[in-house]
Amino acid sequence: MKAIKLFRPFAAYILSVLFFLAAWRCLLMLWQQDIITSVGDFLAVLINGVRIDISSLAYLLAIPLLLHCVVATNVKVSKYWFIFLKTYFLIIFVLFAFFEFATVEFIVQYSTRPNRLFIEYLSFPKEIFGMLFEGHLFAIIFTLVGVLVSTIIYSKMYRIIFAKTLTTVKFKLHTKLFTLIVVMSMTVLAARGTLGHRPINPSFVYFSNDPLINSLTLNSLYSVAFALKQYGDEKNAANMYGKMSDEGIFKLVKQSTLIAEDNFSNIQIPTLVKRIPYFKGKPKNLVIILEESLGSQHVGALGGIPLTPNLDKLINEGWAFNQMYATGTRSVRGIEAVITGFTPTPSRSVVKLDKSQHNFYSIAQTLKNNGYTTQFIYGGESHFDNMKSFFLGNGFTDIVDFDDIDNPEFTGSWGASDGDLFTQSLKELNTLNKEAAPFFSLIFTSSNHTPFEIPANKIPFIKNESGREKAIRYADFTLGEFINEAKQQPFWEDTVFLIVADHDSRTIGHDLVPLSAFHIPAVILNSSYPNKRDNRIVSQIDLPVTMLSLLGIKDATPMIGRDLCNEYSNERIMMQYHENFAYVEDQKVTILQPNKKATYWTWDIATKSLAPTQSLPELGKKALAHALFGSIAYDKGLYTVLPYSYKKIENKSD
Repeated sequence: MKAIKLFRPFAAYILSVLFFLAAWRCLLMLWQQDIITSVGDFLAVLINGVRIDISSLAYLLAIPLLLHCVVATNVKVSKYWFIFLKTYFLIIFVLFAFFEFATVEFIVQYSTRPNRLFIEYLSFPKEIFGMLFEGHLFAIIFTLVGVLVSTIIYSKMYRIIFAKTLTTVKFKLHTKLFTLIVVMSMTVLAARGTLGHRPINPSFVYFSNDPLINSLTLNSLYSVAFALKQYGDEKNAANMYGKMSDEGIFKLVKQSTLIAEDNFSNIQIPTLVKRIPYFKGKPKNLVIILEESLGSQHVGALGGIPLTPNLDKLINEGWAFNQMYATGTRSVRGIEAVITGFTPTPSRSVVKLDKSQHNFYSIAQTLKNNGYTTQFIYGGESHFDNMKSFFLGNGFTDIVDFDDIDNPEFTGSWGASDGDLFTQSLKELNTLNKEAAPFFSLIFTSSNHTPFEIPANKIPFIKNESGREKAIRYADFTLGEFINEAKQQPFWEDTVFLIVADHDSRTIGHDLVPLSAFHIPAVILNSSYPNKRDNRIVSQIDLPVTMLSLLGIKDATPMIGRDLCNEYSNERIMMQYHENFAYVEDQKVTILQPNKKATYWTWDIATKSLAPTQSLPELGKKALAHALFGSIAYDKGLYTVLPYSYKKIENKSD
């Protein structure tokens, strides 16, 4: 009985936190009642949520519980121990409250609870806090007020939790040992959440095909902590999706390129291959304009809201892809795909990973080896998302960012406006054109990024348009001005332009992977390939391969994308959506989830819907191979080009 009373504060505290989390989870479900369509779903979220909450509290309270068995009955230190315990309980409660109230805005933006994105954003406090205060002030106030009110309510229960606590009773040694063993066993069981082989994790409680419903079963502190744990080991894909031999991975990945096996002749770099370029002639310049957060839903020419008249015009003038799909939901994922052709993984983009900061393949590397000047132009600070380090270590020779922009007219949270960026870009391109060497410039815009800060009185807006819609109109206006000016410059005739989005503005949906939310615009201007509206389903990773082909570059690369100047017997795309990986071939879809069997679907592009279908084992193998390829290629340094490899393949081909 004394032992039970001794642990009364823990019992009362655990029940209080469980009640708070369960009540908040119910409120979130009421808010999202359009997707919680049955009592079964409601109960499943609630019951599984309690399991996760108990596990979370067990991890957080494990050490205090074990120490309590020894320290709380020691008269000399018990007073100080309870001061510590009260403080610790308060801190943990405030953390739970903070993450739960912050969840509301995160769901609005990303249709899920806070996850690894929450952690990644914390790496850049200046940009993020500036963005939050400018565009999400209400969310900040809501979170702070919510935490304050919750803490006040908790303080009212403070005395109840610690009332009638035994602090002077002495236990015999064998009683202490027995109590310690019982507490340790119960804590371990609660933390594991199951008697199975593996402890509880998100996949144990996920039951729906809707990622948001699944995330509601978690609490947000657990969600972020779990992401942080996997963040440390970079989310090895094999541990999530299943294993396959290295030989099997590379065999299937190479087969899916539809390039003959004999063309892959480098043993050290399995995917290194030399392609025959489409263009034959004097090397052309290349300019890639990576448009921030622009999905097809906001592009009139692609059936979206007509906010981009200038881009619509260019789409109808150039070689445009009506069904281009991004590989991910972040700018660095777009950079990864468009500049390196690398497949998406459940880990962070290679732009941010340690092993890829040097000698990791990018088209800038190939172009530099062919005598090009290679340049990155950005209106903000290029250190953001580790871009500067990655670019300088992998083929870019020149970085132009906010500090280099001459007298910007408008500056926001993310730096100079797109108008200032393009004005500076014209200066840079004209300067490069005066040199003997051809050039490659990557221009990365930022005005179409929350909090959507744009210059006033530049263009007319429609009444009641959202900040995002105004920012898209402005970004399109500046793009149109830039292209019109570029057409008048000496470099135009010898330069191929690619305009492509990094990702959609809000990649959310209620499917395991909302494929249609990855639909983005892409158009190539001024190339030797016939201008047309291309209806093939294609991926961002196909673009760097295609651009080298349009420049006439014949060097071997490790990229597994397809040269879209050629026709292929099937159409293929892939994308990463949080922890889920989708592989699509001719509208047949395999979706991989952590620690679950692959699911199979048919995709109706017209209705933007997925329907379950029978098992497709061969497609499942391809999906697994591509999901694992990125992890193994990164980890073993296989996505690169060794100097002698150029010579070796050149001699073989010649």
